Amino acid sequence: MTGRIIGTGSYVPEQVVTNEDLAKIVDTTDEWIVTRTGIHERRIAVHEGTSEMAAKAARRALEDAGMEAGELDIILLATSSPDNCFPNGACEVQAAIGAKNAVAFDISAACSGFEFALSTVQAFLQAGIYKTALIIGVDCLSKLTDWNDRSTCVLFGDGAGAAVLRAEETGVIHSVMGSDGTKGPVLSCSARTGGNFLNGKRPELGFIYMDGQEVFKFAVKKVPECIQQVLKESGTDIDEVKYFVLHQANYRICESVAKRLKQPLDKVPMNIGSYGNTSGATVPILLDELNRQGKLERGDKIVMAGFGGGLTWGAALVEW
Repeated sequence: MTGRIIGTGSYVPEQVVTNEDLAKIVDTTDEWIVTRTGIHERRIAVHEGTSEMAAKAARRALEDAGMEAGELDIILLATSSPDNCFPNGACEVQAAIGAKNAVAFDISAACSGFEFALSTVQAFLQAGIYKTALIIGVDCLSKLTDWNDRSTCVLFGDGAGAAVLRAEETGVIHSVMGSDGTKGPVLSCSARTGGNFLNGKRPELGFIYMDGQEVFKFAVKKVPECIQQVLKESGTDIDEVKYFVLHQANYRICESVAKRLKQPLDKVPMNIGSYGNTSGATVPILLDELNRQGKLERGDKIVMAGFGGGLTWGAALVEW
């Protein structure tokens, strides 16, 4: 048995923040942002938290799957920006949607989180431990962004994407994951550490830091490599793949990946212009759009791939 995606859902906040809006608070322009990233606007959460966005995406995924929350065996939520240290976001989603029979926990792999969640749930389903699963990629990076730093604040947005999987004969064909902790400092966000009553320090939450050039070089090399790895190990020809659903970090990264794979750009769908980089939510949001636009048919093969802080990366070959 393997995990088959039977439903998708997504949610983004209503508040739109354009490049022109950002130009009012930092030294930037619409042309500067679009030329370097492909981003025109992003959605920013005003009232919703991470778990609330995740629950809304989850409900839509369950509706698309024609399932009730009580049928779920496991909920896995991938995020770098939880509302609380504990309870974890997955448990909050469990309570919100009424998935009383599911075990629920979070994982943290930054922008690769959805791919890591998919691979983890796939192992449970393949082993026969569980039969139905909900995976969610969600981030509210607006609360971790330094809005005075134009090198990062123009990049990120908030949102959530979800998928329901069921153990069936076809679905996830093969997946790979990877990490390189030695390069962790090039993309980081410090947590509430280092403070207690003995050293007299007050724990504080830091902002996102990114060495853009290093991350770019890492992404354009590692993403094609992990895609080629998952195809080679599964014995799949690249021309069998209908779409490459990539992490939406930067238009130029997606373009470079397509060139390195020698694939036409129309096989690399993108929505970064409307949402920016929503971290762990980019792949499932894009997947949900493709699904709801009727661009995916049963039997289609797609590759989902992401990269992010850690540094981490992952790819999955899926038969729709």
